[in-house]
Amino acid sequence: MSEEKGAVEGLAVVDKEAGWTSHDVVAKARGVLGTRKIGHSGTLDPDATGVLLLGVGRATRLLRFLTPLVKQYEAELVLGVETTTLDAAGEVTAIHDMAGIGPQEVAAAAADFVGDIMQVPPMVSAVKVGGRRLHELARQGIEVERKARPVIIHDLVVAPVGIGTGVYRMEVSCSSGTYIRSLGADIARALGGGGHVRALRRLAIGSFTVSEAHPVDSPVLLPMGAALRDHPAVTAGEDLGRRVIAGQVLGADELGGAGGGPWPVLDSRGRLLAVYEPYTEGWVKPAVVISP
Repeated sequence: MSEEKGAVEGLAVVDKEAGWTSHDVVAKARGVLGTRKIGHSGTLDPDATGVLLLGVGRATRLLRFLTPLVKQYEAELVLGVETTTLDAAGEVTAIHDMAGIGPQEVAAAAADFVGDIMQVPPMVSAVKVGGRRLHELARQGIEVERKARPVIIHDLVVAPVGIGTGVYRMEVSCSSGTYIRSLGADIARALGGGGHVRALRRLAIGSFTVSEAHPVDSPVLLPMGAALRDHPAVTAGEDLGRRVIAGQVLGADELGGAGGGPWPVLDSRGRLLAVYEPYTEGWVKPAVVISP
């Protein structure tokens, strides 16, 4: 599709329903918005619900700046029952008697997972091993060794759901790439048993929360400038704006962006002109240029 003026574009904050893959949501949005140029940031499991960010039109070029944003989730950890997928959709593989484990023990085990940790991706995931996605191998009954990857658990709160149910509500704030299913299974394993996660819901990606999310059949498009609201913006005057649109490398002091970047550059009307990122020492370069 051409990127001509007037094309449908922007960021949609979607509240994904259970039973939909992230690809299903993109396919539906293409029909609703009448364009094929749509991508998403932050895959959600089919059984999971909550925030999924869709880039539409030229906003697809901005998705990579949204991927690193902190994610927030809620879920329920069911102790005592292991499954093939680490969630309620899988087949039961083991049963453990964990009736004697109480809230204090669960909270203590969970506290050990706060901070920088190493996490093994589940077999049912989109991670590639040997050029093939793990979920494709899992469907064929093949399990392969996966390397642990560094993730960050910024905050983790667990609380019992009812008395003596063995079910705990989890509230998690974490880095991109964290698997909540694996986190739940690892906590259960640390308690000497096993478990799985159910009712997984993503509450936020950065500042984009479920409170502003819409169903995929009635998406609301935010302007591209708002799509990068979690990054410190620079408002360019007329002269700087011309240089930015031309894609010029600039001195860092000329741009005047705060922090380590990336920096969305807006015109006086709040329209996105470009996104700049660090280049060599003292210099910044455009990662994306958008003509308003």
